[in-house]
Amino acid sequence: MLLIGIDVTVVNLALPDMGSALDLSPTASSWVLNAYTLAFGGLLLLGGRLGDAFGRRRTFIAGVLLFTTASLLAGLAPWAWWLIGARVLQGVGGALVGPSTMALIVSTFEGPARARALSWYSAVLGGGASVGLILGGVLTELVSWRWVFLINVPLGALLAALAMRVVREPKRSAPTVRPRFDLAGALAGTAGITALVYAFIRAASDGWHDGRTVAGLVAAAVLLPAFRLVERRAAEPVLPLRLAVSGTLARVLPIVGLYAAAMFSVLFLLGQYFQEGRGFSPIKSGLAFLPLMAAQFTMARLAPAVTRRVGTAWPVAVGAVACTTGLVWLARLGDATGYPTGILGPVILIGAGAGIAMTPLNIYGLSGVAAHESGAASGLLQTTQWMGGTLGLAVWVTVFGAATRGASPTQSAEHVLTHGIATAFGAAAISAGLAAAAALTLFRPARLPQPGETTRVPAR
Repeated sequence: MLLIGIDVTVVNLALPDMGSALDLSPTASSWVLNAYTLAFGGLLLLGGRLGDAFGRRRTFIAGVLLFTTASLLAGLAPWAWWLIGARVLQGVGGALVGPSTMALIVSTFEGPARARALSWYSAVLGGGASVGLILGGVLTELVSWRWVFLINVPLGALLAALAMRVVREPKRSAPTVRPRFDLAGALAGTAGITALVYAFIRAASDGWHDGRTVAGLVAAAVLLPAFRLVERRAAEPVLPLRLAVSGTLARVLPIVGLYAAAMFSVLFLLGQYFQEGRGFSPIKSGLAFLPLMAAQFTMARLAPAVTRRVGTAWPVAVGAVACTTGLVWLARLGDATGYPTGILGPVILIGAGAGIAMTPLNIYGLSGVAAHESGAASGLLQTTQWMGGTLGLAVWVTVFGAATRGASPTQSAEHVLTHGIATAFGAAAISAGLAAAAALTLFRPARLPQPGETTRVPAR
């Protein structure tokens, strides 16, 4: 999961070198980023259901091997289309690994051990994006942009070998009969999510009136209702709809989506601010994110102990408030803002808030899910996270564009950039504030289970 998180951001600081080496146009360069996000976010639900249907260990190992092979192809890419295709394959591999990882944790561990395992999961996945920025800057500046991909190859091979020896397939309570696979639902859901993600990414760069943006929205408007209709009628749906509308998972999905939207703004906008507004080198820009990563990792490791003492509601609410405060602080960025006085404090608040909140959200969200549906539930949880982040980032970029279009010609480029980024941070703070408000619902005890229902763990 660390490698998956890293590969979301590792190419950000390497794009100029990639463009020079492969003759990438600005539009094609954006697809080096978007191809991975589209494949990963669009296929998470399918990856979760494949793990439930054919075995999580098998799906996990297959995903790691595909991700590793795709990384090798990307690192050796002689042409732009080759690189973009390899990024799609990386996303497919990540979509197989992601839900299976969380499902294996939920199925393998119980009680305090599960909480500790989920805290490691949250820490490394959340820190992966920050590590990617640091690693991408270091490798690009000191070695070559190709090594932002090639470094995955030995690590992925080692992970696959260890998984074959260490990871055990959880015992299934259901009969060992291969289930019928909901192919129509898988195709409709994956295509609908991909179309929606594509439309928002396209809108961020080309506007809402762009023909392809409109086509993506129309496709999503047709495919997503079709997905819901197919799932209602399927004997074994790729996504049991009750998971999304009732129970513990349904209560955390809005919080996860809003929180992810706010967090994605920090990684992207601050990265732009450091390089374009402050003239930081790739390495210095990456190192500027270290306090955020350290705070997030530290608080994620403390989260299980805090959750055992005070329940899930308090850490989630306090974390969301900390993130909101940090974003409001960043919305005050100005031309004379210094890193120690105007950026260090906010990034520590945001990192600590995310670290303390995400583990309890995962614990609570999956606490009321049956073991045989944990893969689908994990896929839905991660889809919500990545969809929220991707769509949110598109909104913040749109806000940035609106704030900078009316700039006076007499204003410096750095001033215009800083003003636009500060405005976008203000909009992202609204998303974090809504997540904090939604977290208040976790203080309300969950409905008592009815006979035959899965037991749900109430937040205290």
